[in-house]
Amino acid sequence: MYFAALLARTEDGWEASDTELDDVETLSDLTELARDASVDDDTVIVYIEQEDAWFGIVRVEGEDDPRIYVSDGAAAARSSYGEILTKELLGDDQEDDGPDLDALDLDGTEDGEPAEDDDEEESAVAAEAVPAEPVGDRLVLDDLGLSEKELLALQTDALSEIADALGAAEVLEAVR
Repeated sequence: MYFAALLARTEDGWEASDTELDDVETLSDLTELARDASVDDDTVIVYIEQEDAWFGIVRVEGEDDPRIYVSDGAAAARSSYGEILTKELLGDDQEDDGPDLDALDLDGTEDGEPAEDDDEEESAVAAEAVPAEPVGDRLVLDDLGLSEKELLALQTDALSEIADALGAAEVLEAVR
């Protein structure tokens, strides 16, 4: 189960809202959701958490590329919304662009017989490629009052501490 919230900065402070991620399939969808919540292209923080496994922060400002932080890359990579974030941060080496034409004989068959467990080995290698540690922009909230050290110390259910550091705890509690 996921929990997601948006914190949008305005000239009067922060506005908070919980949000549904049902229509989010890509980072572009998530970024667009944040931009729609923005007032005058100001900062929007998207917070996503999955049941004590990991949390992620996406910071969107105007048309700039989003800045992303994930508390546990490996845990996030195993979930649908986390996979969106980790693919952006670590690249998508798991894409299959079709057969390697250089490895094909003239008759269209591959050289040699593939091992039966090739797919399993590829999946294990891909999972090992994502570190079980924080990934992304560790300074994503530094200028807003939450230092890198404080961010790295946060565990799951970190939204309250983030909102407190941003001065948005009261507005967040109003929507919870």
